[in-house]
Order: sequence, then C-alpha cells, then structure tokens
Amino acid sequence: MSKKDYYEILGVPKSAEERDIKKAYKRLAMKYHPDRNQGDKQAELQFKEIKEAYEILINSQKRAAYDQYGHSAFQQNNNNFHSSFNNTSDFSDIFGDVFGDIFGGNRQSQAVQGSDLKYNMELSLEEAVRGITKEICIPILQKCSICYGSGATPGTQRKNCPTCHGSGQIQMRKGFFTVQQTCSTCHGKKTMIQNPCNSCHGHGRIEKPKKLSIKIPAGIDTNDRIRLNKEGEAGEQGAPSGDLYVQIHVKKHPIFEREENNLFCEVPINFSMAALGGDIEVPTLDGKVKLKIPSGTQSGKSFRIRGRGVKSVRNGKKGDLLCRILVETPVQLNDKQKTLLYELGESFGGFKGEKNSPRSKRFFDGVKRFFDDLRR
Repeated sequence: MSKKDYYEILGVPKSAEERDIKKAYKRLAMKYHPDRNQGDKQAELQFKEIKEAYEILINSQKRAAYDQYGHSAFQQNNNNFHSSFNNTSDFSDIFGDVFGDIFGGNRQSQAVQGSDLKYNMELSLEEAVRGITKEICIPILQKCSICYGSGATPGTQRKNCPTCHGSGQIQMRKGFFTVQQTCSTCHGKKTMIQNPCNSCHGHGRIEKPKKLSIKIPAGIDTNDRIRLNKEGEAGEQGAPSGDLYVQIHVKKHPIFEREENNLFCEVPINFSMAALGGDIEVPTLDGKVKLKIPSGTQSGKSFRIRGRGVKSVRNGKKGDLLCRILVETPVQLNDKQKTLLYELGESFGGFKGEKNSPRSKRFFDGVKRFFDDLRR
C-alpha cells in the first residue's frame, strides 16, 4: 500500500516554512497522542504518521531528499524511520521538539551524534538507467571494538561529574534569579570517564576503512543523492551514528544525451535517404530498432520512439528516445558521382528550384524583397 504524502499528513503546503511545520505538528500531536486516546489503535497509527512526517520535513536535508525522490529516498536499507518512533512519548517530548529551539537551555545536553558524510559516485549512463549494486570503501570513524563506544576501559565504570555531582546541570544566581545551565565539565552527560580506553583514548571511536554495498535504483541521474541511514560517522561515546549521502554523477555518453527521462541522439543519413526515404536502424540502450524515414526529410527533423528512454525513479514511467536527423553532405566524390550530381542539380532548375527546393525559394524571395524595400 502506498504511503501518504508527508505534507498532506501535516496539512501544510510544500512551500511551508519551518515554523508552520512545527505549529501543525504540535496541534496534531496533541490531538492524536496515545495518552489522550487510550486504547484507540487508529489514533495511535495517526500519531505515528504525524511524527514520521515531522521528523522528515523538519530536517532540511531529509526534506530536500523527500521533495526530490518521495518515499523512495528512505528505502535504501531496512533501517526505516518507523523503528525510531516511541509510542509512549509524553507531552513534554512534543513541547520539547517544537519549542526547544526557542526556550533552549533547560534541557540536558545529549551525547553528540556522529557527523553525516558525503561520498561522490560516478556512474555510466547504462548503470544509471538500469540500476546497479556498487561496492565502496570509505575511511570512517567507527565505534571502538574494545570499549564498544563507551570510551571507558572494559571492566571500569564512569564516575559522577565532580562539578554537577551527577545532575548534568549547575545553578547560577544572577540577582533575583537563579539560572540553570548545562554543566561545562561533563557537558550535561552527568558522568565522566575515569579510565579511558587505550584503543580510542576515551572517544569511543576509531578511524578505519568500511566497506558498503550500495543499491543504485534504476533511473537515477546526476545530482541525485542516496541516503544510507546510520552509515555515517559513529557518535561520541556510544551516541547514534550520522548518515551517509551518496552523491551521483553520470558520465557523458558517446551517443546519448539525457534530459530528465528522455534520451536524445543524432542520426546522420545521406541526402539520397533523406530525399527518397527508407528504413534505418538506430541505437537504443536495449539494442537497435528500425526507424522509418519519410521521403523529403529535412536536416534537424526529430523522430520520437516512445518508451525507449529512462524509467523514472519516482513513478516508474518510461521516457522516450528522440532521434534528430542530420542530412550529411557527401565528400570525396569520384568523377561519376560528380557528373550525376551535376545532372541532378541541372534538373532542379538551379539552386532556387521552386518545386524541389521550396525553402530555398522562400529564402531568396525574402532576400529580394528586403533589398527592394531598401531601394525605395
């Protein structure tokens, strides 16, 4: 079953600003939150949809990917967004998400999530059109295999921060007010590492190469991006990993040019074929096909072969192949060919022959009128 549009779920237009998205999320989340709808499975499902839509649209990178690819942007691996939703989120979570950036400073600092990474991948046109699985190897900060990302020597425990005594926050008095701030010693983590891991020196991460198998969907194009959930740098001291974005560049093809889902190619023919017509074979990415050339075909004429273009990565529809005809002037003629062409030209009644060269006649008639007007 196809998923609902995220903008439609939140009831906002595609041009909606961040504040409008937050406002819509707060209103709907309050309405369908499971705490307000005990035992209502439908409300629970709607709350999941609302939270999923908000998680995507409030993030500028994820929103850009969704606007370009739709739901397929987040189907690279099995780590989909549903797995991160918690149905038991309380109302403070909702207000914290929506208003945290306005009233910040009253929430404890969380462990730093790993950075997102970008990998530039070059594909041939055939690979981009048909889809392919690529193996890549990237140097990356990964979770330490000795301390499993904790940063502490195995068998040892973290100790409470001596500054905030394990609360993660400190209170400072300013006149009549008492201000609560994140502890500058432990950065809100409440505890500190007493015996750092010898392998990662307390960071919980070490740099080493990582191999990944990436499925490239059929129809992808230059400047498209593929997002791999949680395949970026590991977070500090066990925090979640960032994402990996694969930036696509399609190499120039010797025959075809691509414009969205259509392919274009130039097909040269001799002037005999252009004048008399006939059948020729033209290339496609799936092999050769026959193309009927009508008599009297002019250079620059385009013929459309339907369904021989690129399959859309968004809706699966196939584009067309457009063949642009180039009538080629013959070169390196022998004496017999020159004689035949001379006789043919004489039969036209000169280069302005009315019957056989209608475009030439219109052009030179127009030139004559132009100079006649100048003489007046």
